Amino acid sequence: MLLLHTGGTLMMRGGSAKPLAVPPRSIYADSLIEKLPILDEIAEIHTRVLYQIDSSDMQPEQWLGIAQVVHDLLPHYDGVVLVHGTDTMAYTASALAFLLPDLDRPVILTGSQRPLDRIRSDARQNLIDAFQLALRPIPEVGLAFHNKLLRGCRATKFDAWGLDAFDSPMCRPLARLGVDIDIEPHVLAPRTRQAFDDRLEPNVLAVRIFPGLDPRLIMGAIDAGVRGLVIKAFGAGNVPRLTRSLMPVIEHATLLDTPVVIISQCHRAHVDLQRYEGGRGALDAGAIGGADITDEAALTKLMVTLGRVKPGESRIAAARAAFAQNVAGEVTFHAHDRSDPES
Repeated sequence: MLLLHTGGTLMMRGGSAKPLAVPPRSIYADSLIEKLPILDEIAEIHTRVLYQIDSSDMQPEQWLGIAQVVHDLLPHYDGVVLVHGTDTMAYTASALAFLLPDLDRPVILTGSQRPLDRIRSDARQNLIDAFQLALRPIPEVGLAFHNKLLRGCRATKFDAWGLDAFDSPMCRPLARLGVDIDIEPHVLAPRTRQAFDDRLEPNVLAVRIFPGLDPRLIMGAIDAGVRGLVIKAFGAGNVPRLTRSLMPVIEHATLLDTPVVIISQCHRAHVDLQRYEGGRGALDAGAIGGADITDEAALTKLMVTLGRVKPGESRIAAARAAFAQNVAGEVTFHAHDRSDPES
């Protein structure tokens, strides 16, 4: 088993009488087995420290570094466990799902809300769960936390203080861990290994709309060089069309070949751009519906998609094709999920 360490709360040390304000470099990956010897009974563990950073400092460059290492080393192991800070774990899990579309064995991310060396810590169980899951026939990027395994590109962080920090509102967990480990039938099948592709476009922007948002602010960002835009719209994908209308923004982006993907602000929602006038106007202006994709998956999927557009190809066409596909289980399509404005 391969353990990859990137930082985060799980490996930090801290005084029990003080608040947790511990430097990210205060880690003890080498003493993991000493701290939690039961892991030695689960698998032979090889540890590799990739980064020692707070996850709020995780960037696309680190995603690519992690993905490259996993791609190169995974064939030599039964699975990979990746220790990561919780703040951006769902972004990394989503990015890895799209950067590694050819998995034939598990890549399991985990972390904790409290460090391993604290008496009251969720790190012990999360680590044990992650290592046990990494030996199961689950050839996906998963996020193991609080006795369940979530699909990586469906997970999002819901709670900064509770131990049950992550959820996957529109997709059942891949596995639940109680007395036994129950694996659900919607786990993806193993896929054929491919060459690693490190192309990614980081210049994308996500905007959560709200009453009073000045469209000129988004227009300025597009003119400044944004290559793709994710709009977190109301409800089923509605955006303002009267006062402070966003329709000119979407039309302007379309003229510049900048794809606009519409997702919902609601955790439990499915975008239907044909349901209401606000969505239909966005569709007619050139927007792409994101179905029930999460914030994290929409951004990372757009980054990976745009990074692979060849010179002379249309970015909008590439994004429209990509968001019409279910690459890694990131969406559930309904009959109305058609982004073609002529449909």
